Amino acid sequence: MSNCLQAAQDYAGRGFSIIPIRPDKKPYIKWEPYQTRRATADEIKSWWSKWPSAMVGIVTGPISGILVIDCDSEEAYRKLQELLPDSFLTCIVRSPRGYHIYLIYPNGQHIGNAAGVMPGVDVRGEGGYIIGPPSVNAEGKAYEWLPGLSLDEMVPATVPEPLYKKISLYTYRGCKENVSLDKDSLQFLTLGKRDNDLFHIANCLIKGGCKEETARQVLDRLAKSCNPAFPEKEAQIKIDSVLSRCDRKERNLTEDLRRWIDLTSAYFSLTEAYDPLQILTSQKNTVHQLMHRFVKEGYVERHPNKNGIYRRIDRTIDFMDFANADIENTVNLSLPLGLQHKTKIFPKGVVIVAGVSGMGKTLFCFNTIVENRGRMPIFYFNSEMGPEALKQKLSHFPISISEWVKAMKVIDNWDFGNISDKIQPDALNVIDYLEPDGDKPYNIHGVISAIIRRLNKGTALIAIQKKPGATMGTGGIFSIKAATLALALDWGKIEIVKNRFRESDMQPGFNKINFEVHQGYKFEKQGDWYK
Repeated sequence: MSNCLQAAQDYAGRGFSIIPIRPDKKPYIKWEPYQTRRATADEIKSWWSKWPSAMVGIVTGPISGILVIDCDSEEAYRKLQELLPDSFLTCIVRSPRGYHIYLIYPNGQHIGNAAGVMPGVDVRGEGGYIIGPPSVNAEGKAYEWLPGLSLDEMVPATVPEPLYKKISLYTYRGCKENVSLDKDSLQFLTLGKRDNDLFHIANCLIKGGCKEETARQVLDRLAKSCNPAFPEKEAQIKIDSVLSRCDRKERNLTEDLRRWIDLTSAYFSLTEAYDPLQILTSQKNTVHQLMHRFVKEGYVERHPNKNGIYRRIDRTIDFMDFANADIENTVNLSLPLGLQHKTKIFPKGVVIVAGVSGMGKTLFCFNTIVENRGRMPIFYFNSEMGPEALKQKLSHFPISISEWVKAMKVIDNWDFGNISDKIQPDALNVIDYLEPDGDKPYNIHGVISAIIRRLNKGTALIAIQKKPGATMGTGGIFSIKAATLALALDWGKIEIVKNRFRESDMQPGFNKINFEVHQGYKFEKQGDWYK
């Protein structure tokens, strides 16, 4: 099944109306009927059977429940940010030319298509369509979700009021009878807003002097009228929370916000602070002002690419006690062809082996495991083999499967973004293989560095892909920056590309050696090391 067919079926499962798109961005079919009805599973399957390279078209408007803002350049995207609050997060696609911002289509209104609502900014609403990931255009350029902002990781946001006012000047075509034009009122007490709405009402009742018994009755009735209905017990929890807060003489929001930020260890969304700090709608503007002040103070910094995302600047310094370090405290690691004799591997050291596809990277990994079994715990990070294929590969070695089971544990279901979380600090971690996500292979350096930070007494052997004849693999120089030892593997030859402790080598200038694979598994030297 093609990636686009799978994506089309997934989008359809979310309730989107799907159509097949040609390389020139025109539909393969007469698509007007799909503005009012969704294609069946059989229709979608037949389209991609007929046009397997078709891009995935998503019909915008009420049929799919989405409105998409199309920015055709970085400049247009930056200009659009001026209409978005700092805390704004939604699903965003990186298109070949710019960005697609996915939003919830305003219920009960008719917003059509419009070009140039701002320079380089178009609107795709009712009567329009957009191309969705993982489509690839005629020039070979892909549509991709921005990291952390896909439909699998969040839901589209409602249209922010400043943006709504801007686009409505160009796209509004009237609304259904008896429906208010106030966007916020249309979303009042609905899923995603009911929690905050009930809390705000409870706060107003109590602060306004309403008796507790009366306030509880009001909240109970409103909870039952929510869409969907709000659980009665949870509604009462809201008013309990307001009562407890009213007992406090004064609330120092600055102190509370700082205390919460101090507990964070990575990038965070400002909206993540609202619930734990019980921020009221009326206080959100104050919170934004505080964050602006914190940025100026150098206490936090904004994410370079995402609005409303911040990171606490940690100026804590830990000094290293190198004077009392034991330089004999090396990892007793054995490598194929005696490579360990050309260097020293200390705890937290990493070996990178870059190899051409199908030229022996996995075999190198397995030989390393065989040579170190029984010395230390070993964890093999498997990326592309099922259990049957792995067992077949291991069967070429003259040891039983039961011995393999004793020698290593196989870790499955990991990816480029979370592998550092799964690294075993005091073991040999064999990663076969590490492949960067997206179109920025230099990001591999950040992941390798995160792996090193996770290590304690252990080490890691990381296999990556490389092109024939190249000395460095995916990510180039960024793939070996943090390595203790970096190797280039071609069939029949290994070259040492980087050796951080080359002074341990009696012949550091001799950095190449030829080999053969005997009996389908064993690396055997062919001659001596040479330049």
